[in-house]
Amino acid sequence: MIIERNITPYIVFSEDPVLTALQKISANGQRIIFLVNESGILQGSLSDGDFRRWLIANPAASLETSAQDVANRAVRTAPFGAEPAELQNHFAKGINHLPLIDERGHLMAIAMDEQNVLRIGRTEITEDSPAFIIAEIGNNHQGDVDLAKRLVDLAVETGADAVKFQLRDMDALYRQKGSTSAGEDLGVQYTLDLLSRFSLTVDQMYEVFDHVKQHDMDILCTPWDGPSVQALVDYGVQGLKVASADLTNHELLRDMASRSLPMLVSTGMSREEEIRESVNLLRSAGASYALLQCQSTYPAPFKDVNLAYMDRLAEIGQCLVGYSGHERGYHVPIAAVARGAKIIEKHFTVDKTLEGNDHTVSLLPEEFKAMVAQIREVEEAIGTAAPREVSTGELMNRVNLAKSLVATRTIAKGEVVTEDDVEVKSPGRGLQPNYLPQLLGRTMAREVQAGTFFFEGDLKDDLVTRRDFKFDRPWGLPVRYHDYKPLIEEAKPDFLEFHFSYKDLEVNIDEVFDRKLDMSFTTHLPDLFAGDFLVDLASRNQEVWERSIAEVQRTIDITRDLTRYFTVDDDPVMVVTMGGFTKDGHIAPAARADKYERIGEALEKLDTSGVRIAAQTLPPYPWLMGGQQYHNLFLDPKDTAEFSDTYNTALCLDISHTVLAANFLKIPLSEAVELLAPRSIHLHLVDGIGVDGEGVQVGEGDVDWAALGKQLRELTPHSSFIPEIWQGHVNNGEGFFTALDRLEKWL
Repeated sequence: MIIERNITPYIVFSEDPVLTALQKISANGQRIIFLVNESGILQGSLSDGDFRRWLIANPAASLETSAQDVANRAVRTAPFGAEPAELQNHFAKGINHLPLIDERGHLMAIAMDEQNVLRIGRTEITEDSPAFIIAEIGNNHQGDVDLAKRLVDLAVETGADAVKFQLRDMDALYRQKGSTSAGEDLGVQYTLDLLSRFSLTVDQMYEVFDHVKQHDMDILCTPWDGPSVQALVDYGVQGLKVASADLTNHELLRDMASRSLPMLVSTGMSREEEIRESVNLLRSAGASYALLQCQSTYPAPFKDVNLAYMDRLAEIGQCLVGYSGHERGYHVPIAAVARGAKIIEKHFTVDKTLEGNDHTVSLLPEEFKAMVAQIREVEEAIGTAAPREVSTGELMNRVNLAKSLVATRTIAKGEVVTEDDVEVKSPGRGLQPNYLPQLLGRTMAREVQAGTFFFEGDLKDDLVTRRDFKFDRPWGLPVRYHDYKPLIEEAKPDFLEFHFSYKDLEVNIDEVFDRKLDMSFTTHLPDLFAGDFLVDLASRNQEVWERSIAEVQRTIDITRDLTRYFTVDDDPVMVVTMGGFTKDGHIAPAARADKYERIGEALEKLDTSGVRIAAQTLPPYPWLMGGQQYHNLFLDPKDTAEFSDTYNTALCLDISHTVLAANFLKIPLSEAVELLAPRSIHLHLVDGIGVDGEGVQVGEGDVDWAALGKQLRELTPHSSFIPEIWQGHVNNGEGFFTALDRLEKWL
């Protein structure tokens, strides 16, 4: 249980409309709000359950209705100042918030039946949230306000969530006034000397705090004495830190616990019974706190760090736990996060050789930034305990590496599959081998040629309809040379889009086509060339750049030659992934312009006569050569549109890629489409999930297809499209035809 004395996020006036109350409920995340009158006297409560019940009973009611007309007026309360043990008895099933009132009924605080939540400024820390990372500046500013501000600026650049300082009133803290250290041991003399020279005054600290506020960053501070606690409360810091040295200082703990601020409590220097004593004190005070495992030596030996003790701290404190590190390097905090630390504190400096022992265990800005980045990567890798799903990258590799059920003979439509009719062969494009028992005894609804795959559709009684689809724009099917004929037997697309492999570029097209087809076509540059080569027209490596130009030109030439076998009214579109990828991380946005310029230089060297080049919009994390890499160009709709205008190059708007990019950039898909669609001459229509789940079936991802269809009709009404579902071609195009059936109602 915690006692929240900052009640502003949890109250509205009784006369406020229901809408205002709902907005407050949404903002505080607690699913409840309390109503007070102008004098602050409690009038009732309104939960989201109360609202739903009222709305069901009054479906036509206005949200401008007064909140007091909807509220629960019979609210369970308890006296402000009651002992936490007494308050605990008030909580029951469904009651998690207990208003605490004074003798006149004023709402003074709210007791909450929770401890595994910590609210620091703008951040709510829970078991499921990212770790809260603190750059501990402490006294590493050397008593220099300007250096303190510079450290704040550098901490912001690292991605830290908060900065922390230390505040001391030397006269209140030490038995000898001011900087006097006569008669003290050498270690104390050294410490007092440093503190007397490197501490900031309250006014100086306030000046630094004001600078932090300009960055919208949370401020934490360790008060070492009562006057410093008061100074920090007067300023309004977002949280207090208890130094390991003060864990047994119960007077200071009580003072801090009474201030209604979240507390981070370091446990270095203390035995377990002392930790338990202090935890009991914090609980009895109704404090909101987390315990930090800490080894208070500088630097701490790795053998003494004992991250496993965080489990014990969580049990003792019944609270969130974290790690405050004084060891060398930053690999231990990363390991702490992997073990469950939700708060990380690490010292921060610009020079490890500066005077003072904190500097030796501090991280430089580039080290701190690397630690933050790697913590975030580890958090991604930790994932959840949800049932395992196969990732997009794994699915792609499964096709290449796994095995399928294959027909040993030609099985006619209507025949029953026997054990002798099936064998297991690579690759994994078809039905996985574990489906064999379900396949045996099935009556085939189609003819299966010898040596070809069985598919999931062969286990279903309802076949996907293959028919002529009606759209107000040209539509086509993505194909390869070897599979286009069966795909156009039952459906009549306006065009075919040939997705070349590099081996396809070596095929004699006169051996592929025996007649001229009454339809048009588009092509797609191979994603991979011989020797694991990826086209990168943005490369500054001359050899890579020149080969990229040559491979694109070769594909253009073949595209131009294909026109002999198609009825072509306009020059065919050729979709090109232009490059600009990296293997180890995204480049800075400012570095993109140079790469776009390099692509522009490459385009000038191409002979594109008779072909319309369309630069494909790209996702943030492409799946290339069996693994995930990073796209930098044609990702942000703003610089993509600028490139299109600058180099007079049309776009292929790939919706799956673009929704992943929009999710990555945290912008609405509609905003991206607004910029990209008017510059697009061709569309790849396919869904996507998150930031790297591409190729998803239409209607099964993050795209609002009704809204998108409206935008596309308005912004690019004549652009051609294909349904580019991943593995959509299997089972005679089952995925493509499913997508087309769904798209008919939206395009």
